[in-house]
Amino acid sequence: MYYYLYRLVSAFVTLFILSAIVFFGTVILPGDVGRRILGGLASETAVAELNRQLGTDRPVIEQYSSWLGGLLHGDLGTSFSMRVPVGELLAPALLNSAILTLLILVLLLPTAIVGGVLAALLRGRPGDHLITVSAMAATTVPDFVIGILLLLVFSLGLGWFPTSATAPAGSGFLLQLHHLLLPALCMVIGLGGYVLRMVRAGVVVALESDYTRTAFLKGLSPAAVLFRHVLRNGLMSTVAVISSQIGYIFGGLVVIEVIFNYDGIGRLIYVAANQKDFVVLQTGIIIVGSIYFMVSILGDIVHSALDPRTRFKR
Repeated sequence: MYYYLYRLVSAFVTLFILSAIVFFGTVILPGDVGRRILGGLASETAVAELNRQLGTDRPVIEQYSSWLGGLLHGDLGTSFSMRVPVGELLAPALLNSAILTLLILVLLLPTAIVGGVLAALLRGRPGDHLITVSAMAATTVPDFVIGILLLLVFSLGLGWFPTSATAPAGSGFLLQLHHLLLPALCMVIGLGGYVLRMVRAGVVVALESDYTRTAFLKGLSPAAVLFRHVLRNGLMSTVAVISSQIGYIFGGLVVIEVIFNYDGIGRLIYVAANQKDFVVLQTGIIIVGSIYFMVSILGDIVHSALDPRTRFKR
């Protein structure tokens, strides 16, 4: 119990530090918010008046206190460039990113687990080397390179998939899935190799453990040993890996959503940064950080429920 309380407190402290870094880091960026919104032909008087209305001419500490106080009271602020509440922009963007993340996990987990278990069962053989080397190669290629290659081959070359991940309004489930499949595969290729190697490592340790040898000596079939003992213990550490990868997926969606023109939280943060819409940018990053910590803590809870021994170690 104290461990989870410590994690929760440390998460709040880290988010507070993150909020300060993000806020002061964006405020000191070159450029004028009012000038960015009104354009280069606007008069200095109009620019100064807009900055006064937006509050960007106030001292930085005062701006930070006002923004952080609003967050703590549930007021996400108003977008500088679009002049609408930030919540109205973030809610649909978060939903879209959550849908894409769910599809990524649906494709990633079975592929990585089956590949990792198969590599562990074939450990030391050519099949094991082929799987692990392919997984290592996939993890070394940046996401944006994978995304561009997929677009060039399967969208522009073969024409199997659309270039945009955003389906037309009113599209059915299958059409939306068709638009999202290519960006999802981009993340699966990059993350799948890492998760696969973690699964393989855990299963190899379980296969070489004493309880596995004892199970074989008792006369259990290989399938019974695999499903009752090896997978249950070998995949234990994978839970923590998966929870951290969910947070990484949300953080890594910026590149994928920009490449595939998908209206998610990543693309919203990117557009806000270009437009110097600091309120949207800062709040979006804080929300992504909060999601990462919540998923991480949830992963710890699930891990301790599956392995009661970890409760006493904490």
